[in-house]
Amino acid sequence: MQLLSEGVRRLAAWCVVILLVAGVAWVGIRLCGQLRTAVVPVLLALLGTALLRPLYRRLVSMRVQRSLAAGLTCVAVVVVVGGAVYIVVAALIDTGDQILASLKQAARSLAEHFGAPGTSLDDLTSHSRELLTKFGGAAASNVISGVSLVGESIAVAVLALLLVFFFLRDSHRAAGLLRSLSPHGTADTVEAMARRAFGAVEGFMRGTTLIALIDALCITVGLLILRVPGAVGLGALVFVGAYIPYLGAFISGAVAVLVALADRGLVIALWALGVVLAVQVLEGHVLQPMIQSRTVQMHPAVVLLAITAGASVAGILGMLFSVPLTAAAFGVISELRRRYASGLVVDDS
Repeated sequence: MQLLSEGVRRLAAWCVVILLVAGVAWVGIRLCGQLRTAVVPVLLALLGTALLRPLYRRLVSMRVQRSLAAGLTCVAVVVVVGGAVYIVVAALIDTGDQILASLKQAARSLAEHFGAPGTSLDDLTSHSRELLTKFGGAAASNVISGVSLVGESIAVAVLALLLVFFFLRDSHRAAGLLRSLSPHGTADTVEAMARRAFGAVEGFMRGTTLIALIDALCITVGLLILRVPGAVGLGALVFVGAYIPYLGAFISGAVAVLVALADRGLVIALWALGVVLAVQVLEGHVLQPMIQSRTVQMHPAVVLLAITAGASVAGILGMLFSVPLTAAAFGVISELRRRYASGLVVDDS
């Protein structure tokens, strides 16, 4: 005699499956956190490979040797990124004093109009010695931590670049390696899922880069017309922020508007806000449907949930990796659904 009905037993079975999957995912996330120095370069290299593979394939099609083609691709990345960093740093150095002066003037105005007694800039200045004495040790510790973080970031970037070289050079061997590691009878399914996942990430990276470039150019031109200081640096911030959908655009656009408010006043700030909103509308209603129409389409709610989950797990890096990883997962699910529908899940070969 069965004590539980069929429906209850199925519910219990699904609960067990969900708990097992959640447990495995939690253990995997914890392991990635412990091994983040090795995991982060691999993920960055995969994203870089997805973005740079078209250039590599074009060089190979021109009969350039694979190692040389991969090396030239990596050199091109270093030149482009280095040049962009130089332009941004030079722009910030040229206009940094002006931006800081504008922000100080805005803070002074706010303190005069809304500041409570004892909170003016003069009061803060008079207590600066006490504040420095109190927090000097913490500041020194933060400086040391910052130097360590910069060193770790450089090491991660160099390792990621080397991995991009090897991933590009040996990409033609990836399918054979996957088939050799796949359980018997599942080689075709595993290869198809891997190709679909990487194709989704590749399309996402290409589309996002093109959209980010268009957004950055439009906002930079608008800020230059409005004579907002640091327009090139703010445009570069928009470009980088575009890789974190919705949230990155909001933060970078807010910074541009605040700088315009501090330096040029309320009217110019409203114009800058109009430029940012116009670019975001153009992105959401024209660029996204046109450019990313062939990639995995995800509902905005799914993207926001993925970003939130990534931020809770790994902060900024989690926000950066969450959307492409979700796109890869959607690609795998789509491929599995297609193969189940056509009865091709099991490889009979």
